[in-house]
Amino acid sequence: MAATLPGIGVALLPKLACPACWPAYAGVLSSLGIGFVNYSPYLLSLTVLFLFLALGSLGFRARRRRGYGPLALGAVAAIIVIAGKFIFSHDGAMYGGVILLMGASLWNSWPRSRKADSSCSCAS
Repeated sequence: MAATLPGIGVALLPKLACPACWPAYAGVLSSLGIGFVNYSPYLLSLTVLFLFLALGSLGFRARRRRGYGPLALGAVAAIIVIAGKFIFSHDGAMYGGVILLMGASLWNSWPRSRKADSSCSCAS
C-alpha cells in the first residue's frame, strides 16, 4: 500500500501542461533536492526543436489556409527568438519574437472570408 502512495499523489496533481503550476512543481522538486539539475545544455536544442514544430504547423497545408505569409512571419519570429535568447541575451528581442510568433499563429488560424463563387449558378 505504501508503495502506491507516490503514484496516487502524482495522479492527483494537475497536468504538467499548466504553466501556472510550474512554480509549484519547481518548489516541490527543490525541496526534494532535485532543483540543482542543470537543464541549460539542452535549452538551445529544445527551443530549436519546438520552434521547428511551430513552423511546421504554420507550413502544413498553408496553401489552403492563409498562404505562406504566416509561415514567413513565423520564420522571422523564430530567428528573432533564437537571436534574442541565445546570441544577444536580450529579453526584449526574445519576447518580441514570441509575440510575432503568436501573431503568425493567430493570422494562420483566422478564418478566411467566403467569397461568392462566380461559377455557381444558384439561380436556375
